[in-house]
This record gives sequence, C-alpha cells and structure tokens, in this order.
Amino acid sequence: MSETATRLIAVRHGETAWNRVSRIQGHTDIPLNEAGLWQARQVGQAVAAEGIDAIYSSDLQRAADTARAIGVAAGVPVQLDVALRERHFGELEGLTHDEINTRWPEQARRWRGRDPDFGPQGGETLKDFHARCVGALTRLARRHPGQTVVLVAHGGVLDCFYRAANGVDLSVPRSWTIGNATINRLLYSPDSLTMIGWADDAHLQAERGLDESSDGAVAPA
Repeated sequence: MSETATRLIAVRHGETAWNRVSRIQGHTDIPLNEAGLWQARQVGQAVAAEGIDAIYSSDLQRAADTARAIGVAAGVPVQLDVALRERHFGELEGLTHDEINTRWPEQARRWRGRDPDFGPQGGETLKDFHARCVGALTRLARRHPGQTVVLVAHGGVLDCFYRAANGVDLSVPRSWTIGNATINRLLYSPDSLTMIGWADDAHLQAERGLDESSDGAVAPA
C-alpha cells in the first residue's frame, strides 16, 4: 500500500426491526435488534486483527453500537460523525414502501427512478446526500494517510461509496448488495478511490436466516 493511501473498511450497521419489514429509517434513531447485536459482534471479531488505526461512525445508535462492538474487539475508540448519517427522508420516514406508494405516488415514482434532484418533503435530495457522503469519506480518509480506518454507516451511505469508487451514476439502479454488517474494502489516495472488495459476509455465515435486500432507492437504512 502506498504511504499516502488510506485503507478503508466500510461497514453497514447491524440489523434493526425496521430493516426486517422494509420500513424507512433515515434519521430516525432505531436500535439494533438481537440479530443486529450478534452481527455487530461478529464483524468486530472479523476485523479486529487488521491493524485498525481509527473508527468513525454515524451518530445514529444502530451504527454507533455496531461501531462500538468493533472498537471493543479492536481496542480502538469510536469517533462519531453526523456526516455519516443515512439520507434524511423527511415525511417518508417510518413508512413502508406500500404506504409511500399509496400516500405519495409521485414521490414514490421519483424515488424509484433515482431522480438526483428529488428530495422527500423535509428531506435531502439524492445529489446533496451523495455529496455529503463522499465528502465525509474524503475528509476522514485524508486524516489517516498510510493507515487503516473503519467507517460504520448505513445502506445509502455505502451505496454512495460504491458509486464513487466505481464511477456509477446516481441514476443507475443498484445491482450490488449492501448487507447488514458486511465488510466492504476501499482504498483512498489523493487522486483516486478504488474498491478492493465488497459484501464480504463470511463472518455471518453462522446465521444465514437473515435476508438483506435493501437498496438506497428501495429500503435505505
């Protein structure tokens, strides 16, 4: 690894009750369920020996508690950063997709179509959200040249990371998975962001009953 490159381990938070029923979380502060707590411990054990220098997390408890499990296993303190929060979905938060389709079909259409300029009432546009997420990744990675950093965040945030690393436009439907508590590896250097590995869930194989199929445009968390 280059002396100026930062090795990034991006982790989505463990499962919540709202993940189970595809209820939109956004900035709503939902805790991990029992499965999510188990997943957090598993991912912590999986990355503990990787020479982690810093751990940053969204301040929402589902991410922060996942990050703390990693911190305990690695012996590294967790630093909270609000810029790693999930997209703000305004009046859509707390609703299922069927409820959104019934109440606000036009908003549902623009959301499903990944309109970069669309923002739910009281929420963020996709374009602004992407800029926030990639800006946070860049800012935090630049603090740690030559080091290994864990970023614990949300499905939509990791979707932005994936798109930035692979040059995928915001309007393109997601065809990649972003599972709860999976390990996603990126390499940041001053002139590039590269994906090294994605959706590693080997540490979760003991509990394959968990099904994660959310998309930033379908079931963000």
